Amino acid sequence: MDQKYIMEHKIGVPYEGFAEFTRKVGAEGIVLLKNDKNVLPLKNGERVSVFGRAQIDYYRTGTGSGGSVNVLYTCNIVEGLRAKTNLSVNEDLVNVYEEWIKENPFDNGGGAWAAEPPCQKEMPVTEELAKEAAAHSDKAIVVIGRNAGEDKDNHSGEGSYLLKQEEIENLENITKYFDQVIVLLNVSNVINMKWVEDERLKDSIQSILYIWEGGIEGGNAVADVLMGDVTPSGKLTDTIAYALEDYPSHKNYGNEVFNLYEEDVYVGYRYFETFAPDRVQYEFGYGLSYTTFAMSKVSGKIAKAEEVEKSAKERRFCMEGDSYVQIEVTVKNTGAVYSGKESVQVYVEAPQGKLGQPVRKLVTFAKTRCLAPGEEQDVVLTFPMAELASYDDSGVTGHKSCMVLEAGEYSFYVGNSVRACEQVAFQTIQEEMTVCKGMGSLHTEKNAVTVVDTVVVEELEEALSPVREYSRMKPGKRLADGTYELTYETVPTRTYSMKERIEKNLPKTFEQTGNKGIMLQDVASGKATMEDFIAQLTTKELAAIVRGEGMCNIKVTPGTAAAFGGIADTLFMYGIPLGCASDGPSGIRMEGGYKATQVPIGTLLAATWNTELIEEMYVLEGKELLRNEIDTLLGPGMNIRRHPLNGRNFEYFSEDPIITGAFATAQTKGILAGGSTATLKHFACNNQEYYRGFVDAVVSERALREIYLKGFETAVKVGGANSIMSTYNPLNGYWNASNYDLNTTVLRNQWGYRGIVMTDWWAKMNDPIEGGDADSSNTAGMVRAQNDLYMVVSNDGAEINASGDNTEEAVKEGRLTIGELQRCAMNICDYLMRAPVFGRKQEFNMEIPTFEPLKESVQAVEVSQNAIVPIKKNGKAYITVKAGTYVLVGKVRNNNGRVAQSACKLLLNGETVLVLQVNGTDNLWSIIRMTRVNLKDGQYEVSMEGMKDDLDIEHIEFRLAE
Repeated sequence: MDQKYIMEHKIGVPYEGFAEFTRKVGAEGIVLLKNDKNVLPLKNGERVSVFGRAQIDYYRTGTGSGGSVNVLYTCNIVEGLRAKTNLSVNEDLVNVYEEWIKENPFDNGGGAWAAEPPCQKEMPVTEELAKEAAAHSDKAIVVIGRNAGEDKDNHSGEGSYLLKQEEIENLENITKYFDQVIVLLNVSNVINMKWVEDERLKDSIQSILYIWEGGIEGGNAVADVLMGDVTPSGKLTDTIAYALEDYPSHKNYGNEVFNLYEEDVYVGYRYFETFAPDRVQYEFGYGLSYTTFAMSKVSGKIAKAEEVEKSAKERRFCMEGDSYVQIEVTVKNTGAVYSGKESVQVYVEAPQGKLGQPVRKLVTFAKTRCLAPGEEQDVVLTFPMAELASYDDSGVTGHKSCMVLEAGEYSFYVGNSVRACEQVAFQTIQEEMTVCKGMGSLHTEKNAVTVVDTVVVEELEEALSPVREYSRMKPGKRLADGTYELTYETVPTRTYSMKERIEKNLPKTFEQTGNKGIMLQDVASGKATMEDFIAQLTTKELAAIVRGEGMCNIKVTPGTAAAFGGIADTLFMYGIPLGCASDGPSGIRMEGGYKATQVPIGTLLAATWNTELIEEMYVLEGKELLRNEIDTLLGPGMNIRRHPLNGRNFEYFSEDPIITGAFATAQTKGILAGGSTATLKHFACNNQEYYRGFVDAVVSERALREIYLKGFETAVKVGGANSIMSTYNPLNGYWNASNYDLNTTVLRNQWGYRGIVMTDWWAKMNDPIEGGDADSSNTAGMVRAQNDLYMVVSNDGAEINASGDNTEEAVKEGRLTIGELQRCAMNICDYLMRAPVFGRKQEFNMEIPTFEPLKESVQAVEVSQNAIVPIKKNGKAYITVKAGTYVLVGKVRNNNGRVAQSACKLLLNGETVLVLQVNGTDNLWSIIRMTRVNLKDGQYEVSMEGMKDDLDIEHIEFRLAE
């Protein structure tokens, strides 16, 4: 894209009204954990002193590709509070922090990939400073900041999961002089909260809020809540335990070679409520308000499909003959002053049966509208009984590889957290009703729904089962306190032949016809079949179409993650458009300074418990994507937050699969309604960043079906997702980018998915049948698994196989069929026909830009053919050239590993030539082709802008084109 086109089409201009909407969302996701003596909201005219550098150096998002959004501004906490004219901020204290920060600037690790520390150096708060502030203030606000992200897990020590000793000392000094202290946690995920119960602090620390990371309007959102303009209504979507060691995944978390998921389906609150409730400090679903609510008139009944609203059935993708549970509850704002919203959460206690079950599982949830004091709202929550089914991966129920509802009593609970619940009383039904699809029978008693006999809800086939032997948790006998004895059982391992499965299901090969004049538009209009269209493509063209190019491909929106589809001249001539993918999910990442809207992190979004609000916000995201000519945002991130230290938790939603599926669906539907598409990631079990490209996730088939894949399944079946990104890691021995069961057996054959699957950037693949070692060149394994796109090869590298992958070689040797390649090509083309790009005018404009020389003479280096221009970091060089077309080739290095990314701008006479992206090279020098330019006789200024510490460019060579 040239600069004129970019300006005319508002590329890099944030969508109007989007930022303002994120402020509303940012406030609704804030979770109030403590509010003794109603210290909040702040009162009119109150004076506050704000401590902590994060009041200024506010974290708006996590690090890595999921948070790298160039923004017009960031509203920090001090700015948000200053904007409240009815509040007095201690400006003298703010000035102290501002001066200290000048001398102790924010440490971003030099901007290098994953180099930013989890917290910043904090200014010491002396007793004298605290005493002086207290003399001029009524209340103290203390802001504590933490951050993590891609390739950078949190750690278990001080300054990450734990508070630093300096932070504790600051709190001690502040609480000596302030009786009313409010702590704001500007963090990406939950941290250890043991300091809350410290005898020295707890009486004075009267209010605690998880404000998370709220995007560009985060500071305003925080101020809205602190002042009571918005009543907090956020709820935790993770359990906060007393210590890391209390989490059931901790024993295995962070291993380098393999990670045993011994906790199985007992993740988060499902474990704690079943085995260790005493280890919970703040339970799942917990969150306070400035007002109070009461739930009354709680009742349940069983309804037939024809009695259920259409929207409920569409949301759950159920069938005629299903029985639905309907729970009705009246929610009343029982306070006298503040309006507010309340979350209504429904949990089930299923019979232990033969499979074993958690004591509580979230089934569904809803959020009220904003209720005025004394106002009521009747809430109806509807879901099918079939949705409560569990997967039998061992055959213990007599129905191996099936989703089953075991016989027994199902008790339901409704409330505003997993513990603050009351049991639902059911209407007695006179007639016998079927459970689902006309099968099974159930009846209701006063406090439960009873399934008479075990019912098979869905017959599947074994897939993704582990090959490594290990044991998993299972409840034993019930104890006097209502918890269960923790026992273990052996996990079933694979019983089928992967070789036979793949060979049995090889797709048909269509005879290659050569060019018959069929265009992709002919397929879209019904004039030709997709099969006839794809049959025209040669093996070389088929091998090219499964390669994406990037990052920062000049053929698509500047600074984005990839171009794919019509990536070669011949493919483009068939009318296959050039799709564009951009990093997300917290907003559009465009390197080179192009701006977009930064939304709050996934942790905060889910804490709203308001899917309608999030869907509405992502409609605006879809419109911003459309403006920037981006066909898919690489998000939502939706892995399960299995452990608090996962650095990428900020992109994800919850430890619970129901929450995860609901919010991923909301984002996906919103972006689709706004005009673009979403890419679900990371498929699947990306539950640690440490050794993320190597560690084998060893997971039972049951845990995969019920926990780790459930959210993806919901977003596919309910959200209409049509783009998915696989992970770097292997799952039960097979790297997910070449995992046949994941990408074909489960995703496409069992879920009915229609869309594309792309690898994560520069991923590795191993053999889909034999497993073994993985390599990034094994795209034949990727294609066989029906992971359609390898992301990414170098720009202009798809057609020439610049990365040297083995696709064509595998076809020649008979290790890959033409039909398998054609299948991926059809998936890609089918996706592109439904993507925004198909409605845009397609111009493969590779016109070489022309630059005018400087008007004033400078001292410059004479450039002749193949002359080398030394480059200083973010400095300038001057050259004198003769007129001609020049190929610019750079000698570059990045001191990080291969998946790291760094970008900067190349400018001539201050005008952008291109956004240059360089992967990690492990500090080895590499030669890369940058671009072509037309230069007239004269002198030119050559400069690089935005180079970070991890990137070096020794020189740029100006080669006169032949």
